[in-house]
Amino acid sequence: MRMTPHTLDAAAAAAAQKGTPEPLVGRLRAIAAQALPRMYRRATHRYVFTVRREEGLTPAGASDRYSAITLIGLAADGFERWKLAYEPAPLASALVDDVHESGNLGDAALIAWAAHATGVDPSPAWSHLKRLLERRTTHPTVEVAWALAAATIDHTRAGGQLQSELAKHLLTAWHAESGLFGHTAGGHNPRAHIACFADQVYPIFALARYAAHQRDLPALDAAARCARRICALQGAEGQWYWHYDPRTGDLVEGYPVYAIHQDAMGPMALRALQEAGGGAFDQYIARGMRWLERAPELHGRSLIDDQAAMVWRKVARREPRKMTRYVQAACTRVHPKLRAPAVDRLFPPVSIDFEDRPYHWGWFLYAWAPVQDRRD
Repeated sequence: MRMTPHTLDAAAAAAAQKGTPEPLVGRLRAIAAQALPRMYRRATHRYVFTVRREEGLTPAGASDRYSAITLIGLAADGFERWKLAYEPAPLASALVDDVHESGNLGDAALIAWAAHATGVDPSPAWSHLKRLLERRTTHPTVEVAWALAAATIDHTRAGGQLQSELAKHLLTAWHAESGLFGHTAGGHNPRAHIACFADQVYPIFALARYAAHQRDLPALDAAARCARRICALQGAEGQWYWHYDPRTGDLVEGYPVYAIHQDAMGPMALRALQEAGGGAFDQYIARGMRWLERAPELHGRSLIDDQAAMVWRKVARREPRKMTRYVQAACTRVHPKLRAPAVDRLFPPVSIDFEDRPYHWGWFLYAWAPVQDRRD
């Protein structure tokens, strides 16, 4: 695909005029308004790791990462629209103060992004991220993508050199022949022949934002080719499937199918790519949203639980200890085209994971925000 700066602007303007699945987005927004307040804990001044359906709804854990993503989504949606039990800036400041305790590049990036979004100085988070980046040459693709997205959005503090370095690093994970990204950037990984949906959508998002800011057409092309490939592999009923082989561009294992992929991460990446001029993907976004409303694996039922005000995490196979994924990965290690037979019959995808996590709502709000984070 050959793009020019002029077509970038024209396509972005055209994408802005396109409609969205408003009724479902509104329904999910109403659930978010009930779910998110239950996911914040005053005692830890953090959002929880998860809420599980046990005897009632049981919150568990605390997560800096999920707190940062939630702040990013709320900021994009507009803090003034939310009656929060806390002030966003002090929460972001607390995350920045504790960032040195994390050895995770992605967490440092998300905390810097959240600080920028809330008007808090993210400089300590950027300094820590740079130290982590220098510590080793290989990082998970998802984490590098988060870092590139954050650096592009907060480009004044992060600087152009860091953006360029992260974009180059992220593209080491890209397989031009298949159009897909591997699981790690900057080096070999034992599971290099298996990559997940997250390994695709976060790079699409980050490279789209970077390309729009820097007018980097090769970055836009990589994002667009990856997007076209995952769209070609989308399930007939709109499922964003889980595991791919970046060597061949083939699907390895479809399940679980996660709710967050359908209404948040998929739309977030593809809408950013549309804004950058990388193509039109509305039909794939809409198809993914329709699956969330009515999943054929559940005989037409949905992961959306209006009564509980939750969207349950995923539809998975009825199997012991993720067995199918390990078996399919082993088969494709022997030969890229080899698959275990009869898995749908032996291990049907009919199980619901009855939990919901705050980052789901953070990325959902971000994906459907009219402005997102244009603080620059």
